[in-house]
Amino acid sequence: MKILRWLFIGVYFCIAALPLGWLGLTALKTRQDSISVQAKFLPTLADQSGRKSVFFSANLDGYRGLNQIYAGAQYTFFRYLGNSVLIGFFSTLAAVALGTACAYGFSRFRIAGAQDWLFFILSTRFLPPLAVVVPVLMMYREFDLQNTHLGLIVLYTAFNLSLAVWLMKGFIDEIPRPYEEAALMDGYSRLQAFRLIIVPKAAPGMAVTAVFCLISAWNEYGFAMTLNNQEAVTVLVYFAGLQGNVQGLPWPQIAAGVLLFVLPIAVFTVLVRRHLLRGVTFGTIKR
Repeated sequence: MKILRWLFIGVYFCIAALPLGWLGLTALKTRQDSISVQAKFLPTLADQSGRKSVFFSANLDGYRGLNQIYAGAQYTFFRYLGNSVLIGFFSTLAAVALGTACAYGFSRFRIAGAQDWLFFILSTRFLPPLAVVVPVLMMYREFDLQNTHLGLIVLYTAFNLSLAVWLMKGFIDEIPRPYEEAALMDGYSRLQAFRLIIVPKAAPGMAVTAVFCLISAWNEYGFAMTLNNQEAVTVLVYFAGLQGNVQGLPWPQIAAGVLLFVLPIAVFTVLVRRHLLRGVTFGTIKR
């Protein structure tokens, strides 16, 4: 059974990693190999006689090309990657912080119409984001928030806040109240009890919420495309703008850029993997 289990995991891993593997190979190819009618599985280079070498030969021009400014863009790829990191990080931080504080209030205090308020918060997820893109655009023009990092941070925070509130309320509900009551009896204020008792014990839930919020903000395209065309352009919008390149799409550069674009999410998930496992199973075992 153990062999079958590892065999299944290995097959599933190979299937799941196949797109990333193909991107990795494409990033090491020449543009001619990447658009060849016949599939070129391994990167090759021509020898002095002009014939293709049968040996694997990595071509790093795809990564070097990320420092170039292509038609349809104003900056290099790394400028737009920095925009994505900045917007994703601060919107996730704000959504998790506000969501945790709001969820704590719903979990620990008696609020008139709490269930109705929670349903109203959840209902903001029912509406497709692009359905409100026109009023949001008009509002942003009024407050001069278009083409700014702050505009996207506020927008992504607002859309992720409902998810953060509902996720964190479930986690905080599982934290026994006697922990706080003991802290309050020892002279701690409500804020100190929240900061020193609730936040550390809710860390697994905050990690899970942060991953979902970061992925949502990281992969958002509609608002990033509509509200920005200059300074706060994200990587996804940058890739879409390369379609107008007169020389054709630089596929090796795109593949290399996509791998670097996925890297922050992968690194963040690995860093919080312990909290993720605890967060997913939080509250499933009663003691």
